[in-house]
Amino acid sequence: MSQVCPIAFREIDGTISRLNAFSISFFLIAFLLSHQTWLLYIMGGDFIIRVYGKKIFSPFFNISTLIKKTFNLRTDMVDAGAKRVAAQLGIFFVFLLLVCSSFGWYIAADIIALIFLVCTALEFFFAFCVACELYFLLQKFR
Repeated sequence: MSQVCPIAFREIDGTISRLNAFSISFFLIAFLLSHQTWLLYIMGGDFIIRVYGKKIFSPFFNISTLIKKTFNLRTDMVDAGAKRVAAQLGIFFVFLLLVCSSFGWYIAADIIALIFLVCTALEFFFAFCVACELYFLLQKFR
């Protein structure tokens, strides 16, 4: 994530964000293999809880926190605003997947899920947040 131009002036643990990305990646792979829409509802609900509610009620956040503590992973503080934008984009992706699945547009759903999977995998493996970078890029043109 870009270290310039903080947008929230608040920080969160980037390690937890990366572990959340792993959970989303796991659910996306399961969706790609099964096309079960209940997986999308779980992802969407979790995103909504983390963005608009209290993250302490988020199953993915709680699992990520447990993994971090269990393996004694280091804390890596990052700007919260960019991650919030990324989570909002996650809600949008899940919404698109639900629409495509509802209409039986499985090829479109697979393409969207693969794009989303690439984004979450980049976050998990390389701490590269595509949505955060897009946000910072768009801020330069404003």
